[in-house]
Amino acid sequence: MSKGDKLDNLDRQILTILSKNARIPFKDVAEATGVSRAAVHQRVQKMIDEEVILGSMFNINAKSIGYLTCTYIGIQLGQGNRSQQVTEELLKIPEVVECHYTTGPYAMLIKLYARDNEHLLDLLHNRLLTIDGIISTETLISLNQSIMRSFPIDEPAAKKAKANSKKHESISLDDDAE
Repeated sequence: MSKGDKLDNLDRQILTILSKNARIPFKDVAEATGVSRAAVHQRVQKMIDEEVILGSMFNINAKSIGYLTCTYIGIQLGQGNRSQQVTEELLKIPEVVECHYTTGPYAMLIKLYARDNEHLLDLLHNRLLTIDGIISTETLISLNQSIMRSFPIDEPAAKKAKANSKKHESISLDDDAE
């Protein structure tokens, strides 16, 4: 059974609220869900303990602090067993903000921010390509981020209730038409 299977509808409601605003006071979450603040706190702590919630952070606008170039870089490794050592070296580069092991033509895909194209070139040639185990990279520069959101929290009971509500609305509308 996965961790998501252990979540009930209240947990999912709390996660949905927190995913939209991690700074919302628990009293407001309690009001929105119809439970006590203590219950919200206990549920959140339980989800942290079970690693459903992995932490919280502020989303910082990179451009506002001088990082104008967002880049995705596909990395090919010479040897698959070098991935752990490569990851350790990538952790030493603060501009690397994400790293994924992937299928397809790349062993790894990273996301990094650079101040400008000159900084990006420096990161590529003097940091990434000097890491033992990386044999080549392919760089994709993001021109604009059009969507940024948390993934939806599955609320099966809420969806069913909403669907049933709409079904009843259409039935009553049809009844009024007669």
